Amino acid sequence: MGRRIDLSGAEIRGGDHGDGGPPIFLPRHTAAASPLLALDIGGTLVKLVYTATCGAEAELRFAKFERRRLDDCFSFIRAQGLLGCNGTTLGSSKESMGLLKATGGGSYKFGDDFREKLGVSLDKLDEMDSVVSGANFLLENVPGAAFTYMNGKRNSIDISPDNLFPYLLVNIGSGVSILKVTGNKKFERVTGTHIGGGTMFGLGKLLTGCNSYDEFLQLSQKGDNFVLDLIVKDICGELVCQKQGLSTSTLASSFGKVITSMKKLTDYRPEDIASTLLSAFTYNIAQISFLVASLLGLRRVFFGGSYIRGHKSTMENISYALDFWSQSQMQAAFLQHEGYLGAIGALMSYGDPIDENLTLKESNEKNTNETAAPTDPTAADEHNDSNIFPYLLVNIGSGVSMIEVIGKGKFERIIGSHLGGGTILGLARLLTGCSSYEEFLELSQRGNNLAVDLTVGDIYGENGYPKIGLPASTTAASFGKVNSSKLSDYKAEDLAAALLNSFTYNIGQIAYFVANLSGLKRIFFRGAYVCGHEKTMDKISRSLKYWSKGEVQTTFLCHEGFLGTLGAFWSYENMGIDGLESHEVIREVLLGAPYTGNFPSLPLTQEQDIEENTTVEAEVERLRHENAVLKSELEWLRRENAELKAKLS
Repeated sequence: MGRRIDLSGAEIRGGDHGDGGPPIFLPRHTAAASPLLALDIGGTLVKLVYTATCGAEAELRFAKFERRRLDDCFSFIRAQGLLGCNGTTLGSSKESMGLLKATGGGSYKFGDDFREKLGVSLDKLDEMDSVVSGANFLLENVPGAAFTYMNGKRNSIDISPDNLFPYLLVNIGSGVSILKVTGNKKFERVTGTHIGGGTMFGLGKLLTGCNSYDEFLQLSQKGDNFVLDLIVKDICGELVCQKQGLSTSTLASSFGKVITSMKKLTDYRPEDIASTLLSAFTYNIAQISFLVASLLGLRRVFFGGSYIRGHKSTMENISYALDFWSQSQMQAAFLQHEGYLGAIGALMSYGDPIDENLTLKESNEKNTNETAAPTDPTAADEHNDSNIFPYLLVNIGSGVSMIEVIGKGKFERIIGSHLGGGTILGLARLLTGCSSYEEFLELSQRGNNLAVDLTVGDIYGENGYPKIGLPASTTAASFGKVNSSKLSDYKAEDLAAALLNSFTYNIGQIAYFVANLSGLKRIFFRGAYVCGHEKTMDKISRSLKYWSKGEVQTTFLCHEGFLGTLGAFWSYENMGIDGLESHEVIREVLLGAPYTGNFPSLPLTQEQDIEENTTVEAEVERLRHENAVLKSELEWLRRENAELKAKLS
């Protein structure tokens, strides 16, 4: 047993102290005591929290290093005199070696390095336990540690410990873990997503040439994602948006404009690409957080992790998106020192009993079974007009629309996602130079996503993370293994495989959450980016099987009709969505995420005063053209429906 830290009276004083943030003063902790150090060794960064003296008082200080520069971290530890006993030593069997508290997958992978370079052993602590302990410490003991950030304003929030639980903790590291916290040391990892900070940084390196995440964030501050993102106004025009009651600035498809552009990667500004990447993935994280919080009935959502870094646009995007989807029923909250939650939690454990021989296998294997449950064998042969309803229809175009169909002609759009086929193809064109979706799929068939994707095994080793049921082969962060900022260092085939894997699994995950939230057991997929493409359909099917454990039936509605397991065809009419093609054509186009750019559309009265006649004439001409296109499409659908009816007869 070692000595504990006295947390009473802890407070944050002063401004920022570099990358680590302001220190936390511990007025009642003994300043003269030997220093304590704890580490969180993650997939990308090594975070340190340690005690130090400031005059007559003690304080917690913070530092971080890239994991690939571990020797710099060792030098820092020596220079700061942090190799004291740290309050604990191992017994004679370990030659009274100093012991450091450590968490994160790297604590298992780099234990020998610490032993050889610093002469210390690592007391390995469970990562999720440490993250939750760190968050609870800040929320319960440090006034002003939590705050909101909306419309450029930061407001501190103080929460009584009596009213803190339960809450949702979204930890954004290389990947994202989402936990339901119900008390001190009481939590459950609900889910996670492989599209996290590692994905943003990995793609940022490849597409902008940045060498650090801070450089990527600086680029994003100077960019305009209007250049690459497709918004509703680009599809419908302003007058149609107003008539339909749609926001012109709603994000339809991230990177969607790249599809129709003749530009190459070098024709785009790195700043605009960085801004587009940041908005795309922060919105996605916020959307998944909203869906999970809704499923759990939670309204308080805290965001932490080393990829937030107090960055204003990151927090603004997350806050705005969560407010948008929840219709202002949920509020995003952030934490000071959000990237150090694991290290703080590890530091708090000084004084706890030591388990010298802890391994990942022994950590806790109660949740190791992640195999999917068998699919309902009765689902395939029960399709007929009476029992096909209700179901979720997922339309994958440039973005994604999700519609609940409860009967013939009775349907309602629930939600959408801006990460759809347009995002996949847009990024594919920038990364691989492919000219079509078919070429992209062909490339992906020959590629290996593990060349660029970070797996749980890459972080934790060959045993994976058994406590939360993640085998070593699980993808932890798409593009999280990208180390070089030279695109030429990677094969186009591997990049294509990683793109397909990341976004199809993301679509499947969101579709499952939406279906679960709506109590639906059947999901139908359609759209140009999925139907007829076996690789895409296989990836989505695997995703749904994984997330639902086989409880949700996944089928595809293609141009030739709906091919059920027994080979029976259903027409759009029999599925109750024949009217969808005509009068929902505008609203079906992706309306997935909000947009928080710098160019909001003008009020209607102002728009009418600005070149009114010219604008109206142009809109009328464009609408006539679109009407002709829609009529042609509708006629094609009617012919298709007639052919399908003939096959049924």
